[in-house]
Amino acid sequence: MQRRKWLVLNYNLPTEPSRNRVSVWRGLKKLGAVNLHQSSWILPYSTENYNALAQISMEIEAKDGDVLLLESTCVEEKYEQKIVETFNSIRNEEYREFINECEKYFKELDKEISIEKFTFAELEEEEEELQKLLSWQTKIEARDQFNAEVGEISREKRELIQKAFERYSELVYQYNEHRMKD
Repeated sequence: MQRRKWLVLNYNLPTEPSRNRVSVWRGLKKLGAVNLHQSSWILPYSTENYNALAQISMEIEAKDGDVLLLESTCVEEKYEQKIVETFNSIRNEEYREFINECEKYFKELDKEISIEKFTFAELEEEEEELQKLLSWQTKIEARDQFNAEVGEISREKRELIQKAFERYSELVYQYNEHRMKD
């Protein structure tokens, strides 16, 4: 059985200024890389991932850091499975956080409906929040390279918040249309 190829980035950066370390950490997290041990990060091999890690490697070196970028395979399937499980665990955690924020969004819409706050300004705010949630879910999904199990629930919540917003939007328009007729 042919083993999957991985990209492994190992680096060291001076402790000060700390913003350099934070910048590298954010870049790796944004890519969906997984931190295995201390400063060892891993991603599945692809040209896109290689190019992104090569860019981060140059950033590390420009900040007086030391970096190794390696192409690797696992010597046994159990190690590869452990890596995939780590990726899925992290993605599941991100999906759960998204789902929790969706629940808050539902409650906010329900509150606005219950107090009949049907203003266009409120509708605009709720639409902005919806767009943030949709964008966030899209980013998580882009990092989900191994189909984490909570991803499907996340997609269902995405559809539900869109429908909830549409319902609220209809109520706002109905309410304001009715007011204009009076």
